[in-house]
Amino acid sequence: MKAAVVGTGSWGKHHLRVLNDLGYLDSFVEMNDERRKLYEKKYSIKGFSNINDLIKDHHVDIVNICTPTITHFEIAKTTLSNGISTLVEKPLTYSSSQGEELVNLAHDNNAALTVGFVERFNPVIIDIKNNLQKQTYGDPLLIEFQRENRWAGVTKDIGVILDSSVHDIDGARWLFNEEPNVVFARTGNVLNPKASGFVGTDYEDFATIVLGFKNGKTAIIIANWVTPYKVRRISVTCTDGNLSGDYMSQEIRLDDGNSVTIPTRKHEEPLVNELTSFINAVKSNSSPVVTGIDGLNTIKIAEAAITSAKRGSPIYLDL
Repeated sequence: MKAAVVGTGSWGKHHLRVLNDLGYLDSFVEMNDERRKLYEKKYSIKGFSNINDLIKDHHVDIVNICTPTITHFEIAKTTLSNGISTLVEKPLTYSSSQGEELVNLAHDNNAALTVGFVERFNPVIIDIKNNLQKQTYGDPLLIEFQRENRWAGVTKDIGVILDSSVHDIDGARWLFNEEPNVVFARTGNVLNPKASGFVGTDYEDFATIVLGFKNGKTAIIIANWVTPYKVRRISVTCTDGNLSGDYMSQEIRLDDGNSVTIPTRKHEEPLVNELTSFINAVKSNSSPVVTGIDGLNTIKIAEAAITSAKRGSPIYLDL
């Protein structure tokens, strides 16, 4: 099993590291000559300046796409058309129409397609999911997500919803085990290039999204690039208790109203879990944990949130 990485920037470099540690790293694509030479030397592998040259020169089974969102579609279209199983970092594509095409391409070429919702592989959300499946604390009613940090200046082609909120849109879908039927959002932009003293983007940099599910179940998703420190939290209110967790510390608190349990565990790197899971799925010709449809429906919900914020009204969905 051979894997390649396309894009070795702030996140792609971690894909290189993990695949190398797992023993599957074969090659990579990087347009920047200096960076390409750096990683060729570091990992003793071949680097290419574009995906077409890699495919012509090397046989690979898996390609991980870690480039800016606006480039995802064309690169994934190339890999999937060549029957190469593909991991696309979130979001899957810039638009749901592009996502539809990639899902169909994967199916037609018998190639696995997954999306980099790395939080699905965080022990915190896995523990919460297991408790919900067992109904240890009754039925889930409300899920609250916080994903906040100061804009790092890396993401410039999309706003905070497509970049950050998609993790929690996917998380809400997975934990409730269904698709939302209504979306309402409020967004704003305070770090835009026109604002005095800031250099940001023209897209939304703070957002609050409310997802409505059947029987009144609700998810509230808060994300921004304004908070000066990093926050990654989840809280699930159930009929018989509350489950809360911190994605960074990987601490989970289980509260049944009488006592609070904080299990101890070994810290895990979610990216290692994610890439191992996808490699095993490709090896066994089984469906990945996160499917192309998961990525596609998450984009559709994100698009509805962006539209809702612009219109100031809820958007109803039928996914």
